[in-house]
Amino acid sequence: MSSRDVPLEFGRIIVIGGGCYGSWYTQQLGRAFARGVLRVNEVIVVDRNHDCTVAMRIEEGVYGALPVRLRVAAWDDFLDEWLGEGVDALRHDAMVPSPLMPHVCLDWLMRRAASRWPGRAMRVDPLDFDPATPWQRAAPDGRHYVSFATWICPTNCIEPVSCPAIKAPRDWSMPVTIGRIATLETAPVGTESRPTLRGTVSFHCVHRTYGVGMIDAVSIAEADVRLSAWGGEGPCRVLVGTMSHCHGALGVLALD
Repeated sequence: MSSRDVPLEFGRIIVIGGGCYGSWYTQQLGRAFARGVLRVNEVIVVDRNHDCTVAMRIEEGVYGALPVRLRVAAWDDFLDEWLGEGVDALRHDAMVPSPLMPHVCLDWLMRRAASRWPGRAMRVDPLDFDPATPWQRAAPDGRHYVSFATWICPTNCIEPVSCPAIKAPRDWSMPVTIGRIATLETAPVGTESRPTLRGTVSFHCVHRTYGVGMIDAVSIAEADVRLSAWGGEGPCRVLVGTMSHCHGALGVLALD
């Protein structure tokens, strides 16, 4: 049996948003499930609107036998509950992000840090280095959005080795590029000077099946463990990135 014949297996898959994007992702998960290439105990779609598109399509039976349910909640509230379960409980879970969602992973890490160190100030610092991507935008809240695409990508693009937009090999990968830059910006442990960065945590959204990209939940929980260790040593600045091969959201979490 080849690796292609072995179905992907998950405990829970969390789909962020129950609108146009979330309903399409859930539909694709349903197709993968029906064809036996995906096994999952539960798909949870998170949306604050109980009348969202996914809710209506669940009632219509669009998703077939896929074990899907809607969780009516704000994204931040749900992530606090789910990711707060810890590393061991999340080893078989994954999150399907929405293309237009805020940098929820960074926001979750900041809430965890605020709870862990209530007396310490924190903020999101603007990048003090050039991410060297063809498209980039700095937001007023300190977050930075980057892309290798200067064109509009389709929702169902799986970022193949050959880019369908330019009809040529995709010779870029955002995690690799940002990782190299961040390494140059990270001061060695033990130096007396204030480090540009203490470290980096990166959440890679990888396309798994039928055009659906996922972030392993355990990688997010493990980032909180690393941040706890770094912050426990004193003031630090940590680059937090959520990215696919082509696009990304960045922010420097600064903890005083």
